[in-house]
Amino acid sequence: MPRPVRCRRIGQMPAFRSFSPDDISDAEVIRLTLDEYETLRLMDAEGLNQEACAAQMNVARTTVTAIYESARHKIATALVQGKRLQITGGCCEFAPVPPPEHLMMKGSQNMRIAIPYEQGEIFQHFGHTEQFKLYDVENGTIIREQIVNTNGSGHGALAGFLQAAQADALICGGIGGGAQMALAEAGIQLYAGVAGSADAAAKALAAGRLEYDPDARCDHHDHHHGEGHDCHSNGCGEHSCHKA
Repeated sequence: MPRPVRCRRIGQMPAFRSFSPDDISDAEVIRLTLDEYETLRLMDAEGLNQEACAAQMNVARTTVTAIYESARHKIATALVQGKRLQITGGCCEFAPVPPPEHLMMKGSQNMRIAIPYEQGEIFQHFGHTEQFKLYDVENGTIIREQIVNTNGSGHGALAGFLQAAQADALICGGIGGGAQMALAEAGIQLYAGVAGSADAAAKALAAGRLEYDPDARCDHHDHHHGEGHDCHSNGCGEHSCHKA
């Protein structure tokens, strides 16, 4: 009887899940699993050796070798033969990469920033965000970024999710009063009423020059809207966001 596959630990979810050749809509699909993606991220993008990669993924070095070789073969095949590449599946457990130990001494110059994220922008629908982008800041400079998936966590669970991810600050658009209280209880500093580029906002906060609205609030839990309702300056999708 074969041994059960041990789930591999994933520290960062891919920001993009599909890649395809230009002008070929019906290209054959090659599926790259999340653990295969993780070996490429850690060894090729981050420069870790196989031993360090294995430790981070919580598997044996020989397992990492096999996963990595499979990933390289799939990517080579997709490039050479003009096939579509999709990143999906695999036996994995998600565990965000913790901030470096020397950043654990928090202060205005050392922190982890979280931003609800979609296609480079600050996602304005805080309670429905599917991803956060995390930024580790040291001495006012961003030294590392990662995108993490919320795994379906809703309004009530997002503060706990961010606390588990060791976030110190949240930059967002509109946000409900309940979520604000939960963030305060978790010790996470809130910078609301911000829109536009997530990277630009994180850099501005790291430099101490972020413009935000401490009164930005999303009241969609407090009342109902009819069809065709629009959000305004601090919109969050289908709800009304405004200053308190």
